[in-house]
Amino acid sequence: MTAVGIDAIEIWTGKLKLDLAETFAPAQGDDPGKYTKGLGLHASSFPDVYEDIVTMGANAAYRLMDRKGLEPDDIGRIDVATESSFDNSKPVSTYIAGCLEQVFDDDFHHANKGERKFACISGTQSVDDAYNWIRAGRNRDRAAIVIATDTALYARDDPGEATQGAGAVAMLIDEEPAIVELSTEQGYGSADETDFLKPNQQFPSVDGKRSVKVYLARMREALDDFATVSGSIHPDDYHMIPFHTPFPGMVRKAAALGYRHIVRGTDVEDVLAEEIGHQPVRETFDSEEAFNDAIREYTDALTETERYRDWYNQAIEPTLEISRHVGNWYTGSVHLARASGLKVAMEQDIDLAGEKLLVASYGSGAQAEVHAETIVPGWEDEIAALDIDDQIQRRYDLSFEEYEEIHDVHNHAMDAHVEEDAEELTPPEAEFAFDGWGRMGERKYRYVE
Repeated sequence: MTAVGIDAIEIWTGKLKLDLAETFAPAQGDDPGKYTKGLGLHASSFPDVYEDIVTMGANAAYRLMDRKGLEPDDIGRIDVATESSFDNSKPVSTYIAGCLEQVFDDDFHHANKGERKFACISGTQSVDDAYNWIRAGRNRDRAAIVIATDTALYARDDPGEATQGAGAVAMLIDEEPAIVELSTEQGYGSADETDFLKPNQQFPSVDGKRSVKVYLARMREALDDFATVSGSIHPDDYHMIPFHTPFPGMVRKAAALGYRHIVRGTDVEDVLAEEIGHQPVRETFDSEEAFNDAIREYTDALTETERYRDWYNQAIEPTLEISRHVGNWYTGSVHLARASGLKVAMEQDIDLAGEKLLVASYGSGAQAEVHAETIVPGWEDEIAALDIDDQIQRRYDLSFEEYEEIHDVHNHAMDAHVEEDAEELTPPEAEFAFDGWGRMGERKYRYVE
């Protein structure tokens, strides 16, 4: 059976930077450690006045196609995953295709286009859709482009404000992929939840404590379901585990839960038992409360063991490197984590060909998906083509007053045409840019040489 997977990746970050320790924390009267240590974040990316989910997605897709030498006829499907859409009918993929048609001689009229919504997990669902489309033989030797693009804004003074971010990840899904081969092994955990939602509003309504609990519960269910198709799971089976990363502090919690889960009943738990004992078993406790207390104590002890720290430093820490400097990208978050982990491995000259990833995606509302991927030989060449470090370093460093202004520009509740009065902070160059409003209230775009 021909391998299908991710053949190329491109990343585009918003061109503005908010330094959380130096700029945001003093303005909020907070200790910088609240963000750098607690959340695990150092900075957030924001879009300039001429940037939005369309420009970021189109810029990432154009770079991908240009680098791979692709033409519109090579692409049979364009899927966009976002939870920042500004139209309840017209999909963002049509806007992006329109942008791309400005720089290619041919058009994408033959390509199937759509938009996926299920909070942050929809980027992974769009990859699944493209994989199934190719596997079904409906692609006619054409590839799919999946674009995860979001501007993750919160209302001013919202507890989630420090986790904001903006950017896009474009992925080419094709046969004989150059980065990772996708597997049919998947597990799901899903329930009707109200941990994070946007009922006809731009900024999310979030129950923070509940959101963490729902995230962890759905991840646990997805791992259980994954084990039914993959068989027993061992921590040595997967070199890295990219998680959905709203902020690195959340992943610290998820990683501890995941590790505890996958070592249960294995030789690893037996070794750990000599140091911290075996994992608590529900049947041996008189109440749920007593059992939960014992689980928390065990997990705290587990994360202090050398064996766990070594595993975390290999499997989790590399996947967080980029996110620490750009914030939450919603649908692109887990795909940024994958790219980050592979990038760190490439820089450290680690040979990952044939190694497996366990990708853990999550979307509020709520659903988790866990699936396996196999890294293919030559993956380093594709990852080496990323210039995300340069993009991060070139960002314009916002003052707090400028941050407030740019937040207003992208606040839909403000004057709908506020972009026309706002001044750009960086010059657009060799990229797509917002170009005003059309006669029906649509957003227009142009390519700036």
